Amino acid sequence: MTPAQLSRTVLRTVRRVAGDGALGELSPDALDALAERITVGRPPRPGCGDYATNAALRLAAATGRPARQVAEVLRERLAREEGIAEVAIAGPGFLNVTVPGTARAELVRVLAEGDGRFPVTASTDPARDTGRWAAATGTRPSLEQRESNPLFLVQYAHARVRALLRGARDLGFGPEAGAGGHAYDDPRELALLGLLAEHERIAASGAPDRLARHLEAVADAFLDVHGSVLPVGERKPQAAHRARLALAQAAGTVLAGGLTRLGVTAPAHL
Repeated sequence: MTPAQLSRTVLRTVRRVAGDGALGELSPDALDALAERITVGRPPRPGCGDYATNAALRLAAATGRPARQVAEVLRERLAREEGIAEVAIAGPGFLNVTVPGTARAELVRVLAEGDGRFPVTASTDPARDTGRWAAATGTRPSLEQRESNPLFLVQYAHARVRALLRGARDLGFGPEAGAGGHAYDDPRELALLGLLAEHERIAASGAPDRLARHLEAVADAFLDVHGSVLPVGERKPQAAHRARLALAQAAGTVLAGGLTRLGVTAPAHL
């Protein structure tokens, strides 16, 4: 389940709850205004599910009902929806949503399928790339080739993805989202997948500085997991390696797409 799909599910559930009178009546105009204020995004802390939504708090404000009461009604309704494994109430009425491993694998597959849509080059144009990155972020240009330089970090992470795909090909295997039932439930994988899930919304915001910061976070999270993608030594590739390679490919797609939006090179080698 993608964030967009979950957002539609949350909004559909809110409309049903409001429509059947479980929490009082709301006019169509009030429902439309409410929908614009409901958000679905990453939970504020690790271990709090895959997504968090403020739907209960917004609906409580619109109906005048206690937030915890509204949250319990929405929790019970959302938990019945396909593609949702668990819904928990947090704080004053936030809802933390956990999806099954199959839903995470579907998100990885969707993201990874974008591979090839964005230009990947053999080399970079450092002066041009640095200037465009600086213009997007409002920072001073830097040509330093080190991980403390955000542009270098993002380009390096993308190059590492391409290297992993080449290495896997040499070993005779390719990416397969969710291979062997891999649920992407390692904390580092969850952190990366959460960032990847946010990319479409952030890219659509039209704020280049925000997109650049997001790409830096994706690069950091990818580098936390990339060491487990290929088998070590004489070990043969397993299903988990195919699944992690798909996650790496998804990260590469997001990095390449973001760099392209900023007019910056997505290198295959660095």
